[in-house]
Amino acid sequence: MDTKEYIASGILELYVAGTLSDLENLEVYLNAEKYPEIKKEIEGIEASVLSLTKSVSPGTKGFSDIQNRMAKAGTVKTEPIRNKVSWTAYLGWAACLVFLGGLIWLYQQNDQLKLDLEVVSRENDAMELQIADSKNSLAKTEDLLNTIRDKNITVVALGGQTVSPTSYAKAYWNKGEKKVYIDAQGLPDPPNGFVYQVWSLKLNPLTPTSMGLLEDFVDDDNKVFALANPNESEAFGITLEPAGGSESPNLEQLYALGVATS
Repeated sequence: MDTKEYIASGILELYVAGTLSDLENLEVYLNAEKYPEIKKEIEGIEASVLSLTKSVSPGTKGFSDIQNRMAKAGTVKTEPIRNKVSWTAYLGWAACLVFLGGLIWLYQQNDQLKLDLEVVSRENDAMELQIADSKNSLAKTEDLLNTIRDKNITVVALGGQTVSPTSYAKAYWNKGEKKVYIDAQGLPDPPNGFVYQVWSLKLNPLTPTSMGLLEDFVDDDNKVFALANPNESEAFGITLEPAGGSESPNLEQLYALGVATS
């Protein structure tokens, strides 16, 4: 336990003021028994309150002695003196209440400050994440531009098929790097529980080889996906498959197809 932080929290002042719940009182008591510095701090707070009370409200015993001596001398009635003692006592306790009320207010302000700091910290974390995402997106875009501008790039247009005639995509194939970028901006969002899967195709006989999935399609803003392609591809196809992908393509859900020309 960090006793310095515990003492600075203001809970000990509330303990002395008697505003804590039974469970909180027990917790403070046990901590005071376990940590001498906490117990010493409680004793110091109690002493400060008592000192403040005495400085504003003189003890009734001293006033009683004065009252008795003056009554015997016949110089004053005893009733007014008792009234003065009562009034000063009220002032002392009022001062204590103001003091303790100030401590409670400070404790509440401290809690609000901690809450505000937590909110600011979460906002900073979110901003840092956005900046990181922007940097990643920029790096991905620069990589794509370098690939497209490469003189050895092969561009394959993939047209829409029977299941979705208006769909289209484009493949940027760098044979030297054995990598393909799929621009899938022309595909509709897949329904829940399904994912697009890209296939490298040999045409005679038709032999499909999975190149991978277009993961997180809906959340990807630019809809450009990098996939490894070590295959001697003659065509590329994109099918809609159950989440996780399939071992072989469902040709009834063939969304886009394009032949690679040498």
